[in-house]
Amino acid sequence: MLKFNFFSLRGLPWGSSTDSEEKVVLTAVELESLRSDLADLEEKEAHLKAQLEHVDEILRSARLSGYLYIRTRWKPLPGEPPPLDDTDVDDWLPRFVVLQGPCIFFYLFSTDLSPQDSTLLSDIVEIGPLPSVTRDNEGTQYAFYILTIQGLRFECSSASKVQVDSWLSALQTDCKLGGSDATTAPNGACEM
Repeated sequence: MLKFNFFSLRGLPWGSSTDSEEKVVLTAVELESLRSDLADLEEKEAHLKAQLEHVDEILRSARLSGYLYIRTRWKPLPGEPPPLDDTDVDDWLPRFVVLQGPCIFFYLFSTDLSPQDSTLLSDIVEIGPLPSVTRDNEGTQYAFYILTIQGLRFECSSASKVQVDSWLSALQTDCKLGGSDATTAPNGACEM
């Protein structure tokens, strides 16, 4: 991380002019270092501005977005034994989830420029509530699941029952459309 403090330029020689103004005397190396630091800060500012514009675009165009705790499970294949009860396994990870157009996007953070994962709404075959869970230090978590045609089950939770109900309602409404107006990338994946 770049640390730069304009108000404490330690080690720089100070000189005084005759008109009682204090001046900093810099060597060519120190001046070049300051220019380099300034260029780094400008680059960082441009990156942060791009992130902010991306978040703004997502929030304006998304049907629904917000942080949810997510974990994934695979549906057992035919002939496999049923999955073990893993309700005590705390593998829930916070993700910024966006329902936009024909897809659900899963971001690590709301400021990320690209999603970690995505699912087409047309690939969702089942949506439903899960029993609420009480986790240490987080109180009651209300939950729901999304099952895809590939057998991937996204389990989603939030401390807000209103948020979970909003996601369930929006997904049930949008998935009834069957993705008839969905536009996908040539490889069948979701695009931002």
